[in-house]
Formats: sequence, C-alpha cells, structure tokens
Amino acid sequence: MFLTIKKIPKTKWSSSKPLNFKPKISTFLYLCLGLTFFGLGEGLLLVSSTGASPWSVLAQGISLNINYSIGIITFFISLFVIFLWVFLDQKPGMGTVLNAIIIALMIDVSLSFFETPITYLSQMLMAIVAVLLVGLGSGFYLIANLGPGPRDGTMTGLTKVTGISIGKVRGGIELSVLLIGWAMGGTFWIGTIIFAVLIGPCVAICLNLAGRLGESSED
Repeated sequence: MFLTIKKIPKTKWSSSKPLNFKPKISTFLYLCLGLTFFGLGEGLLLVSSTGASPWSVLAQGISLNINYSIGIITFFISLFVIFLWVFLDQKPGMGTVLNAIIIALMIDVSLSFFETPITYLSQMLMAIVAVLLVGLGSGFYLIANLGPGPRDGTMTGLTKVTGISIGKVRGGIELSVLLIGWAMGGTFWIGTIIFAVLIGPCVAICLNLAGRLGESSED
C-alpha cells in the first residue's frame, strides 16, 4: 500500500501553494527538518565510501579537480541548475533556495564529523541508513510544498518543454550527471546502486509516514 502512492499528501502543515514566502512556522520547520535529513543522508552515503547518489558523484568528481569542498560544489551546482530554470519557465520557491543551502551545508557537516566505518558490513549499513534519511527528508520537504528542489524543478521543466515523460527525463539527467562525475573521479560503487534501487520505495514510504504526522487537509 505504501508503494502505490501517486500524489504528495496534504497535511495541516502543508503550504497551500509552492510560491509562499510567508509560510506557517510549522511548515517552515518541517521543510528545514526534511532538508537537514536529506543533506545528512547524502553526506553519510559519501562517508560510507560505498559510492554516492548521482549528483553527489558529480560534486565529488568536480571537487577532486578544484580546491573546494563537496558541499560547496553541490551548492554551486544547485545555483547553476536553478539558473537553467530561466529557459524552462520554472519559478523557485522558498524551498528551492533552502534546498540548495541546507543540503550543501549538511553534506560538509557530515564529511567533517563522521568517519568511514572500518568493516564492510558497517559501511553497507551506513549506506542503507543514508538512503533512508534521504527518503525521510524527501517526504518532509515535498509535503511542506514550498517549491521544488533545483533538480526536481529542472525535471518537470524539461518534461513540459520536451514532452518527454518524467521518468525518462529524470533517468536521463541522473545517468548523465553520474557518468560525468564518474569520469572526473567521483565514486560509483555499490552504494550508488543501493541508492538507485531503494530511493524510490523509501520516498514513497516516507511520504506516507510523514503525511500521517498531520491530519489530511485540503487547505
């Protein structure tokens, strides 16, 4: 039942519209909580040394060639992607901006304060926990409904412009950034595969769980 979800749940703390720059305090807090979990998960996946999500592989690859942290590179990638929205008729919301800032910050915090587990099993467990955190974070920030993340907005924008399905557009984007990052030295390994396989179900389950924290509302 959890995996059959087809739309983002509405709760008493969801914003009634994405372009809302004066949200309820609860909406703002859930948004920040979700993005914090998301960034922590991305960071822990890197710390696990088992691979990374496609966009983090790209950031990691770039960081190996210029003297900036993965978090800072992630931030600038987000800014560049948001800039592309000018050509895709997309409008950033509060969540879009905070997405770029908080996730980048949490990636660097994770890399600074956590160490790679010694055993292979522990590394795998960290990778799985990381993906679960990204899924949980996605649930909170999507339900907050304060604007799509930079990558989500690009996906929907390209779909509108090209007429290609969301699945194909997202798959093409993820594969492209993964290959570019890998070619630049980013780590593509089992953790990347775990992320690719589990992130969809994790987001679906966490959307349901996060949605149950608030009573259904049409706002």
